Amino acid sequence: MTVRHYDRDVTKTCERCAKPLPILARRHARTCSPRCRKALSRAAVKAARSLPLELTSRDRWVRRAGDKRPLTTTGRAASSTDARTWSTYKNAAESVAGVGLGFVLSDVDDVVCIDLDHCLNPLTGRLAPWAAAIVRDAGATYVEVSPSGDGLHIWGRADVRQGRKIRRPDGTAVEIYGTGRYIAMTGRRHGNAPSVLADVSRVVLRLTAPH
Repeated sequence: MTVRHYDRDVTKTCERCAKPLPILARRHARTCSPRCRKALSRAAVKAARSLPLELTSRDRWVRRAGDKRPLTTTGRAASSTDARTWSTYKNAAESVAGVGLGFVLSDVDDVVCIDLDHCLNPLTGRLAPWAAAIVRDAGATYVEVSPSGDGLHIWGRADVRQGRKIRRPDGTAVEIYGTGRYIAMTGRRHGNAPSVLADVSRVVLRLTAPH
């Protein structure tokens, strides 16, 4: 009789639906059911096609835990300032550590991310007017839905050496980062956003200008 060993860590969740994995799930299981496994596989293929080459060609990928901690492809603690803990996109995408992918922003280039919180209705797909204006001003650049499902990450190129968090009067926030951070990736492209990184310097300056 073959004896199989299982990981009984019930805190691990399905990478597709976020439900807890079955108690008898295998150690390297990523999904809770065959249905979720197939859906995850299709989503991975779609995400790879959606992500800009400017991101997937850089060896600055990590995995991420359910509590947002960055992880290496082997499941150890990673750091957004230690390149030894990063990997290629291919290796990160094939890893079973954590619940998803993350990309590290570094001062070696001008890749930046503009994070818009609580701006997207996940049921209707409609954007709040203030967020729609920022997306419009950013132009033809890659935009994806954040892991929460109600936010957006606008990716582009600009000179951002210090992160900024801008609180809006209505309680929503805009965060802008260019180095020393990692950003959770979903591959869920927003609308008809292209798979390229455009120059978003003007919108960054507009958002960070004194009011």
